Amino acid sequence: MKKILVSNRGEIAIRVMRTAKKMGIKTVAIYSAADRSAPHVRYADEAIFIGEAPSNQSYLLGDKIIQEALKIGVDGIHPGYGFLSENAEFARKVTEAGIHFIGPNPASIEIMGSKLAAKEAVKTYNIPMVPGIDEAITDIDKAKTIANEIGYPILIKASAGGGGKGMRIVESEADLASQMQRAISEATSAFGDGSVFIEKYISSPRHIEIQVIADTHGTTLHLFERECSVQRRHQKVIEEAPSAVLTPTVRKKMGEAAVKVAKACDYIGAGTVEFLLDEQQNFYFLEMNTRLQVEHPVTELITGLDLVELQIRIAQGEPLRIKQEALKIKGHAVELRVYAEDPANDFLPSVGTLETYHLPSGEGVRVDNGFEEGMEIPIYYDPMLAKLICYGDSRAEAIDRMIRAIDSYEVKGVKTTLPFGKFVFTHPAFQTGDFDTHFVKKYYRPEQLTKVSEKSAKLAALIAVKKYLEDQQQLSLPNHGIEDKNAE
Repeated sequence: MKKILVSNRGEIAIRVMRTAKKMGIKTVAIYSAADRSAPHVRYADEAIFIGEAPSNQSYLLGDKIIQEALKIGVDGIHPGYGFLSENAEFARKVTEAGIHFIGPNPASIEIMGSKLAAKEAVKTYNIPMVPGIDEAITDIDKAKTIANEIGYPILIKASAGGGGKGMRIVESEADLASQMQRAISEATSAFGDGSVFIEKYISSPRHIEIQVIADTHGTTLHLFERECSVQRRHQKVIEEAPSAVLTPTVRKKMGEAAVKVAKACDYIGAGTVEFLLDEQQNFYFLEMNTRLQVEHPVTELITGLDLVELQIRIAQGEPLRIKQEALKIKGHAVELRVYAEDPANDFLPSVGTLETYHLPSGEGVRVDNGFEEGMEIPIYYDPMLAKLICYGDSRAEAIDRMIRAIDSYEVKGVKTTLPFGKFVFTHPAFQTGDFDTHFVKKYYRPEQLTKVSEKSAKLAALIAVKKYLEDQQQLSLPNHGIEDKNAE
């Protein structure tokens, strides 16, 4: 490939382009009216205006994106994550247009895009699954029968989507009808499909995902796990690799299971298989994400691999030149998603202008960023500004670097998840690895951010006073007979 178009925006667009440029491949950006002056537009070799600010008038216009790509001789399209990244029809049309789709084949996207179809596909591989039903339903009476069979609490989940939409935890039969109706309504609104399925709710799970990579020559590898248990509204905020709790035996079993899931749908490229892990380290298949994940940098740091480069090479038909037995975990990496959200106000989006925006740097610090000082935060898209990733030889070192990086990350004009990140990384439960997906519910209260902020301010003040006193002491010291050479 000589020219790649990235059908996305923000930090992921720049991230993909950075690798493409390293490989000597020209890059093409697309942009909406809201992103006319965005950094990803300037970073690319070429840029195409694609439409008005709302995503359904710009970044979701698959046919228009393909038409523009053909006009300028694009060889490949990388979808990033979100938008059209898991749209099987878009992937199919890109391929039919004679352009490389830098992602899995459309059939894999379709199978894994439906939770029920995904479960059906992996059935024959003996992958552990949470007890539940294998059919989508909308009938409340049938839901009651199923719930009584598997036992409460249960989880209602939308068949057609994710991101926490159409998801409800039900503790008793008395709540089932109302929660079922809400889940169906939300799923219909978000995905155009109100069907849901029901499964046993694992009460204290950890969210563990396995990165897989597969070429067109029959090789499928796993690149170990990422821990994604710290979430708000069923969406990840903090990730790390490797997990602090997996034993080598369980890690191996989960990796092998993830490879089987990928093979079950003839997967090609980079993908992620998600599992729930209970307190006894039993794991259960959750779903597969058929794209590059937001949190892929932590895997890159512990393996030394560039996942985007592997995606591009696989799309070109190249075989993987690495072996499973040669892959080793080196060090530890943690990631904080820096959202323009107010963690003191239920993580609601924070709209405004980045009056001050200075990124941290230093050894073991990586920032995948899509914004710059003076920019306004568009209301039309996901509010993530950047990803702050820190690496260390040990988990403790990675966490320590993260805390210092958060302290030196300067943002004024909007609220961000940086204070929440500091709360998590300094919390004893996180530092000891003793947490699950209920971390926020168990430990976090908005008023605690004020306490953390006040503690930091007091510490900064004490350091300033100490420095001042030391300076004053030095100024008042006598010369002890040292001659003033200027006196002559």
